[in-house]
Amino acid sequence: MLHYLYADELAMKPQLKNSMFQDRAVQFADRLGWDVTVDAYGEERDEYDDMNPLYVIWQMPDGRHGGSMRALPTTGNCMVNDHFRDITGGDIKSPLIWESTRFCLSPRVDDDAVRASAAVMLGGCEIGLTFGLKHAVGVFDRRMVRIYRSLGWSPEIMGTSGTQGAQISVGLWEFSEDTRLALCAKAGVSPDLSALWIDHAFGMPRQTRKASQTG
Repeated sequence: MLHYLYADELAMKPQLKNSMFQDRAVQFADRLGWDVTVDAYGEERDEYDDMNPLYVIWQMPDGRHGGSMRALPTTGNCMVNDHFRDITGGDIKSPLIWESTRFCLSPRVDDDAVRASAAVMLGGCEIGLTFGLKHAVGVFDRRMVRIYRSLGWSPEIMGTSGTQGAQISVGLWEFSEDTRLALCAKAGVSPDLSALWIDHAFGMPRQTRKASQTG
């Protein structure tokens, strides 16, 4: 199932929390070789995890992390404005645009990677529609292009930096109900169940929360 948890709520789900940060270390430090910080517990975190972001987490049947990403409003500190202004040509700040980062899949999903990817993207789309947002913005590398295309939700690319083998791009994803339904089909989740998960997380149906709210 999908969980929507702010950073200060993660302690309520310790197994989910710990396995998410450990899987991030495996993906970003071990597999991709990024220059990230891994602590003594084998967990990867950065300064944006200290800003009470909202996490979308796909939980596997055993209770552990299957996939996740985090969201932060662009009206505050966020990765794209703090580190990638050379690609965008300036800040992206709008109450209707939130940043999505640290898209991560657990190595345990194996053959279920497509479903897990679609579920995490579905969670991001549900956040956008629930909070009345227009777009998500994110930084991604070349490996993600194929994943976004296979899920049917490719971003509008705002700019790209780097060589062919190590390109980094910034993109915009537009939220829509059609996208939500398509991702539900890819994830094998009924639209009603997806709506139930996010409505339960926030205690009210979508469109009643304001995009300016933060955790």
